[in-house]
Amino acid sequence: MLEELSHKSKLDFNESSPDARPRVAICVGDVAGVGPELALRCAADLGVISRCQPIIVGPVDALRRVAAELPLGAANGVDLTQYVEHHAKDWINIGNLQAKSVVPGTFTAATGQASYDAVNWAIDAAMAGEVAAVVTGPIQKEAWRDAGICFPGHTELIAKRTGDDDVRMMLTADAISCVLVTIHLPLADVPGALSIAGIVRSIHLGGEALSKRVCGNVRVTVLGLNPHAGENGLMSHGEEQEIIFPAIMAARREGLEIVGPVPPDTAFTPSMRERTDVYVCMYHDQGLIPLKAIAFDDAVNVTLGSRIVRTSVDHGTAMDIAWQGIAKHTSMLAAIDMAVDLSSNTYRP
Repeated sequence: MLEELSHKSKLDFNESSPDARPRVAICVGDVAGVGPELALRCAADLGVISRCQPIIVGPVDALRRVAAELPLGAANGVDLTQYVEHHAKDWINIGNLQAKSVVPGTFTAATGQASYDAVNWAIDAAMAGEVAAVVTGPIQKEAWRDAGICFPGHTELIAKRTGDDDVRMMLTADAISCVLVTIHLPLADVPGALSIAGIVRSIHLGGEALSKRVCGNVRVTVLGLNPHAGENGLMSHGEEQEIIFPAIMAARREGLEIVGPVPPDTAFTPSMRERTDVYVCMYHDQGLIPLKAIAFDDAVNVTLGSRIVRTSVDHGTAMDIAWQGIAKHTSMLAAIDMAVDLSSNTYRP
């Protein structure tokens, strides 16, 4: 199925065009959630259109229905229903999904399959150079599971499909940036997944990403895994002494400016944030809880270490407010803006 979709898309995207704006694939995510309305509002935004050619990827009939049913039917002075009718021919219609079968706020195996197929199309297009970047809307992981899809998220899927199997997730905003050493793992599995090499790579990727924003050396703060950063072994099984600290020392020998391991409960105080350009966090919530508390509306998820440019919103599907027109689209706007910067080598995370 994906080969057929990819073949069709190549016919669409190989047409010559004098337009110098980069094509950016915007995957709508799970159509039962807020992703479709965010994608529509962003694609119709004049600021977005001035910087790129937004190509929405997802079930177009469902998008028509979303636009028609949104209580706030305009975006930046553009009527979304008319916008869909005018631009749908330029989008990639993916997802064997009847619009009338979608219940706002209720995900299914079909909505999960549609979002998965859309992301796969976008990865193929980016690998082939048919789009400059991929921006992903929020997926419902349970819907992927119900559809028989074994990947826990976008990042793992991208790593597998591109062959870049040592990628990292970075969440970034003006106020805070966090690189995660491990991603979608049960908490009990995190200690066994940590390694010196994995932490060093996380430090390298985070430092490289922030170097295009910071004047001078990038200041990296590495967190401990345990309370009080292990308290010299009193509150740990040796993770700080045997894994995290040796990784810090190895990275320091390469000239990087690193503090740590820092106790997680004091790492994000205002004074620490003033002295930190990027945090290296041992597990998912260790980095995402402070980041979302500080910068929920404008943070962006970036896949580091991949051969394709991929950014994403920093939030979930928000099924409880789907299709109500009240979801903020600021994170997706920021993700699109960063995707354009990354694809043109003007990255400022």
